Amino acid sequence: MTSAHAYSARIALVGDRSPHVRSHARAPLLLDGLREREQLDLDVYWVQTDEVDSLEGFDGIWLLPGSPYKSEAGALEAVRTARERGLPFLGTCAGFQHAMLEFARNVCGAGSVAHAESNPEADDLLIVPLACALDGHEAAVRLQPGSLAARLLGAERSMERYHCSYGLDSTRLGMLEDKGMVFSAHDDEGAPRVAELPGHPFFLATLFQPELAGDGTRPHPFVQAFAHAAAK
Repeated sequence: MTSAHAYSARIALVGDRSPHVRSHARAPLLLDGLREREQLDLDVYWVQTDEVDSLEGFDGIWLLPGSPYKSEAGALEAVRTARERGLPFLGTCAGFQHAMLEFARNVCGAGSVAHAESNPEADDLLIVPLACALDGHEAAVRLQPGSLAARLLGAERSMERYHCSYGLDSTRLGMLEDKGMVFSAHDDEGAPRVAELPGHPFFLATLFQPELAGDGTRPHPFVQAFAHAAAK
C-alpha cells in the first residue's frame, strides 16, 4: 500500500544549470530529501534564465547563483513574477542581487540601476564589487529580532557560507526600505546580507548560500521554510 503525500508543489529552480556551480548540484538534493523526510510532494523543474516565460503553474521560485546569467531579463522576470503573484520566493547569492535590482527598478522607479558584473560601466550601479570578496568563505551574520529570518534560524547570530564577489551598495538601502524592503540580517560591519518583504507569503533573499550549509544531508532552515511555503 502506498501512502499519499500531505502536500504537493511545483518549484522552479531558475538558473543556468552548470556542473561547475556547487549550489546547482546541492539544491535539488536538498529538495529531494525534504520530499522523503517530511512528506512534501515537490515537483522540481529547472528553468534556464533565457527560457523564463510566465512561470505559469509554479508554486514557488528559487533564483539560484551562477551570474552573470545568460539572461538578466529572465532572472528579473522570475523575481517580478514571484513578487507580484505572491509566490514563495527564495533568492540566493546572485538571486539576492537580482531581487534587489528588480525591486529597485519596478517598485522604486529606479529604472537605470545596474549590476557591476554585467554592466560595469553603468552610471547607476546598485550591485557593486564587495570591498572584500566572500568567494568560498564563511562569515557571521546578525539577525534582526522579530524578522522572518530570525524566527526561522531561532538565533540572533549565524555563520553562513558565501561564494560571491558582489553585493548591494549600502548607500542605496533607504530607497529600497522606503518602499517596504526589510534588511533583516547584516554582517559585523553593518552591510546587508538578508532581505525580506513583510506581507508577502514568503519572500526571502540572501547574499550567502544557505544551500551550501553543512554536508547536504539536512536543509538550512531557509530552504526548508521555502519548500513548506510552496507546498501550502
